[in-house]
Formats: sequence, structure tokens, C-alpha cells
Amino acid sequence: MSEPETSDRLIVAITSRALFDMAESHQLFEQAGLDAFHAYQRERENDPLTPGIAFPLVRKLLRLNPPLPAPPRVEVILLSRNSTDTGLRIFNSIEHYGLDIARAAFTSGAPVWPYVRSFGAQLFLSANPDSVKASLAAGIAAATILPSKAPAATSDQLRIAFDGDAVIFSDESERVSQEQGVEAFHRHEVERVDQPLCGGPFRDFLAALHRLQEAFPEADSPIRTALVTARSAPAHKRVILTLRHWGVRLDEALFLGGRDKGPFLETFAADIFFDDSAHNVESARMHVATGHVPHGVANEQRLR
Repeated sequence: MSEPETSDRLIVAITSRALFDMAESHQLFEQAGLDAFHAYQRERENDPLTPGIAFPLVRKLLRLNPPLPAPPRVEVILLSRNSTDTGLRIFNSIEHYGLDIARAAFTSGAPVWPYVRSFGAQLFLSANPDSVKASLAAGIAAATILPSKAPAATSDQLRIAFDGDAVIFSDESERVSQEQGVEAFHRHEVERVDQPLCGGPFRDFLAALHRLQEAFPEADSPIRTALVTARSAPAHKRVILTLRHWGVRLDEALFLGGRDKGPFLETFAADIFFDDSAHNVESARMHVATGHVPHGVANEQRLR
């Protein structure tokens, strides 16, 4: 059967451990081995898994699709290192919760990230940091989903928040800040204010999300985005001009000048927030679902 054109579709690949809470079975696998894990999953294959950190995000993404027979605007792909046999519990859970997820890859322990590009996904969410790093190295937007607190306030809108440098943008300016200090960083940005920043690992995903937004009236959009950055004036101007140059809309921009991001993300009621900084991630995940993007100079320094 031929497939409809997917070039304008937002495609998100997610692992089973990011979609569902599989901590208990994963711990059993690590402590008792593969055979015990297989037996555990088979015995419980008709018991729905508990929703995981990224479950609310996935449900909101899928709600953006129009009724059939119209083609979907969003597709979610399930990737799992389970076998097809033990993966039956995962698909049964997907069916239980009414999630429209039809495509999947079960790899029986092999890495799943190589299939992200095969499925044409613009974003990969995983609980495995090594898979995320490999995906980023291959040029795919990816984040490690961390244990996080759900926001106190929720919205019917899909709300996604991004850090700027080393996430939406390259880490060019952040390198200056890390290596030469904040004053040098501000001079660097003022001197280059009319030069658009280079794109970071999430530029293509942001562009795909923007195209999806354009399918809805701006005044009544089911999607809302935010830039939540440690930048402040005068470094704000280059960011604004870069987004204008790219032709990309962000609904909110918070220039926090180094303030902890967590409380602001809770106010925004983000369904997920993406940041490269370990410090910012620790603050954010106390308030909202958070994905760590292990990219750029801040993460290079952590490995030294």
C-alpha cells in the first residue's frame, strides 16, 4: 500500500522507557538478567504500563491530528530494545490508552537510534543518554528524558520550551562566555548583532514545529512555544534578529539573565523543556518534564 506524502508531517521517535514507566522491569533486567525480564513481561503483558514522563507530551502531539480520513499532521514512532515478544505489553499499553501509534521498531537489545533517520523523525526522545549522544552526533535533534515533576498548572495547548545557545542555536556564543567571561560574551554579541546565529541541533525540529503551527490560526493555536534563555540585554537582539532571519515564530521569549529557569517554566506550563546545561536541567526538572541535550561546550567540559 502506498503511503501519503510525509514531508510536512512532524515525526517524533520515542523509546518505550520515555513513554511508559518501565523502571521496575528495567531494574529487574539489570539485576536478574534477560530470562527473568522476559518472564516478567509475559506474565504482565495484559497489565497496562503506567504512563511515563513523556506520555502527556505524546498524547497532546497526537491530538493535533485531524479526524480520519484526513492525513495526520503528527506521527509518533515507538522504538524499543525489547524483542517483539516482550514488546507485546508495550503495544497492549498503547492500545489501552488509545494512542494512535502504529509504527514501531523492536531491536532485541540492539541500539534503536539508527532507525530514527530511517523513519524520517525530526526529534528523538530517549531515557538512554548514549542513544541520545549518538543521535546528536548523527545530526538528529535528541534529548535524554529525565525523571521530572509534572507542572502544577496544565494547559490544553501543547507547550514546548527551548533553551537558546547549544539547543536552537550553535554553541558559538556560549563558548565565548565559557572561555572569556560574560563581558566578552556581550561584546561578541553586540559586534555581531546583524550576523544570524548558526543553527543548533534543534533548529530543524523548531522549523518543523513552526510549519505545524502554521496549519492553525495564530490567535487560536493549539501549540505554544517559548525561548527560555539565560541571555539578557544587550545579547537579546541577535537572537530576535536570527529568528526573524530564519522566518520562525516563537510565541514567548524569556531573557532571564541567569535566573533559575524552573519557576518560569512552571508558569509557562511547559509540556517539555530542552536545555544543554546540567545546572538548568536540574532546576527545570523540579517543575516540568525536561530533556537534556548533551551538546556543546558545556557538555564537553563535563567530560574532561
